Amino acid sequence: MSAIAAAKERVPKAGKMAGTSRLSACTLIDLPKVQDPRGNLTFIEAGRHLPFKFNRVFYLYDVPGGSDRGGHALKSTHQFIIAMAGSFDVVLDAGNGRQRFQLNRSYYGLYIPPMVWRELENFSSGSVALVLASGFYDEADYIREHDDFKRSLAGA
Repeated sequence: MSAIAAAKERVPKAGKMAGTSRLSACTLIDLPKVQDPRGNLTFIEAGRHLPFKFNRVFYLYDVPGGSDRGGHALKSTHQFIIAMAGSFDVVLDAGNGRQRFQLNRSYYGLYIPPMVWRELENFSSGSVALVLASGFYDEADYIREHDDFKRSLAGA
């Protein structure tokens, strides 16, 4: 089974879900890598490489070395995060434990389904984080306080 097929199998279904199931859906996905002596090329095609279709792309850059970003969950948006340059850690919490992923290569990324708290930490100097999101920006989709996130999980 390919990495993308495995990721699609782990995508959370609607309705109630235990935190460990949601956290186990978070996975690293390898992207195509075309090697060439002149420089490598990696690409992402909508509907082919990720377990969701993306509608928005944004990136974080000029983050001071050692700084943190994130600190929120998304109610319905799927995301895929890639370290385009440098490195950083993504710490995930689905209400039943935490898991840390280090991102430091541009040919793989981390899939995060809805209702998973994420924090980006330990940015190296010059890092660039690229994020593909299933939804357009909507402030109402964000849960910005961890206690509110835990209450949302308890009520699910």
